[in-house]
Amino acid sequence: MEIALESSIPTYAGGLGVLAGDTVRAAADAGLPMVAVSLLTRKGYLFQKLAEDGWQTEAPMKWCVEDHLEELPRRITLDIEGRQVIVRAWKFEVAGQKGSVPVLLLDCDMPENDAQVAGITQWLYGGDAVQRLCQEMILGIGGVRMLRALGFNDLNRFHMNEGHASLLTLELLAECRQRDGRSHVTDEDIQRVRKQCIFTTHTPVTAGHDKFPIDVATQLLGPRPEFARHDVFCCDGLLNMTYLALNLSHFVNGVSKRNRKVTQSMYSGYQISDITNGIHVENWASQPMQDVFDQHIPGWREDNFSLRSAMSIPTKEIAAAHQQAKQTLIDQINHINNVGMDDETFTIGFARRMTAYKRPDLLFHDVVRLQRIAEKVGRIQVVFAGKSHPDDDTGKELIRHIFRSKDILREFIHVTFLPNYDINLGRLMTAGVDLWLNTPLPPMEASGTSGMKAALNGVPSLSVLDGWWIEGCIEGITGWAIGVDHAAVEGNWEHANSLYDKLEEVVLPMFVNNREQYHNVMRNAIALNGSFFNTQRMIQQYVLNAYLL
Repeated sequence: MEIALESSIPTYAGGLGVLAGDTVRAAADAGLPMVAVSLLTRKGYLFQKLAEDGWQTEAPMKWCVEDHLEELPRRITLDIEGRQVIVRAWKFEVAGQKGSVPVLLLDCDMPENDAQVAGITQWLYGGDAVQRLCQEMILGIGGVRMLRALGFNDLNRFHMNEGHASLLTLELLAECRQRDGRSHVTDEDIQRVRKQCIFTTHTPVTAGHDKFPIDVATQLLGPRPEFARHDVFCCDGLLNMTYLALNLSHFVNGVSKRNRKVTQSMYSGYQISDITNGIHVENWASQPMQDVFDQHIPGWREDNFSLRSAMSIPTKEIAAAHQQAKQTLIDQINHINNVGMDDETFTIGFARRMTAYKRPDLLFHDVVRLQRIAEKVGRIQVVFAGKSHPDDDTGKELIRHIFRSKDILREFIHVTFLPNYDINLGRLMTAGVDLWLNTPLPPMEASGTSGMKAALNGVPSLSVLDGWWIEGCIEGITGWAIGVDHAAVEGNWEHANSLYDKLEEVVLPMFVNNREQYHNVMRNAIALNGSFFNTQRMIQQYVLNAYLL
């Protein structure tokens, strides 16, 4: 549903879209024959406006499509609620080391469609259930038809990145029926489509699994023979996009080892594998850090695993590169918010989607204790960023809580919140802070990739043991854990206490009093985590475990 290609192309909301973009970059680097399909959202996700008290309001993201994308001449049609909808595609070519991958962005905003139809693809994740199902029809059904219209007829695998694209399975089944001139679905059709499909689920959060009343689905999609098959539509009265993908895929995976276990418990009747997410290293390494890698690890772009050789880089060079990135970040923060931060103070970064389970305000659970830590051990400054979904008032209140805490701590700790978190700001933050903080409520974190970006840039994490961090955390070596591995029963108080204890007794004293040891942790983060948690390794696993099966 979303893909992050450039900051200036607002067809993404957050980590899912960034991962999609990095996956395509890795495929282009490897020379894989791949094509990506998403939606062209002319108003983007949202332009974030923050009032003085931190309350978020939203506006469209204005951008010029023609400046970034190439319009393709072919058109396809599909029926939505008995109306003919015309869809066009725009192309963005992602160039890599060994090839390129075309990204097709589907668009309904054209004169041939009436205003209501033209608005289907305007907003990412916008509108009511009917609007969302219309978008998913464009993505899934329209996506397959556009691929066929553009000559992509030799595709042998369809990878559904989240359940939003699940309706492509219905189009593949329809192709089977039409090929044989039948009106019914056979067991052979089901097996043929399963062989072609791969499904990656990214979240255990209920809101991330779209469900639509079957009468609404029938109204929009029309009557379909698949609706009568329990092995396709297994949920009475609902079109459940996740189950549709599960039922019609030969390979299903979660995005970390923990996420596989959580997903397996949610869908016990299915075989769930795991392929842990990664990041595209060249896309996320800061320029100063790239210069250091170029000097000491030639070929690191082509062979990401060679970053393990970072263990031989003098820590003073890693520290100097990080300090350059930190100065760039601090300059940007002061330019945006005029808060007077400096590049010598210990700087904590937190940038995620602002929603309840990610607990962005956990750091301020006890502002009195946080203040005492800063007074006792060393100065602290904190930078936040992230958007809340327009309908998530709880997430918006979390931003306001951060603003209130900022005001309370004003005399002791500099806290700032940067609006409109995007790719460019993400690069600055993950490279420029001294410590990456992540505080999800277990087991809700599927994977997370922001900490991977930080690790690549020599920034260790202080994170709850969930998602990828269970695999990446070697205590005191690559970073530090909040709580314990079986922390699903722990609440805010236990995790906040663990956070404060680790900050007061281990992390901040090391930064203040034993900087060389802190630099060793930074170097370890690059060598141990940067060399593994990348999309080069990830795409190889998809090829071997899913695409070639």
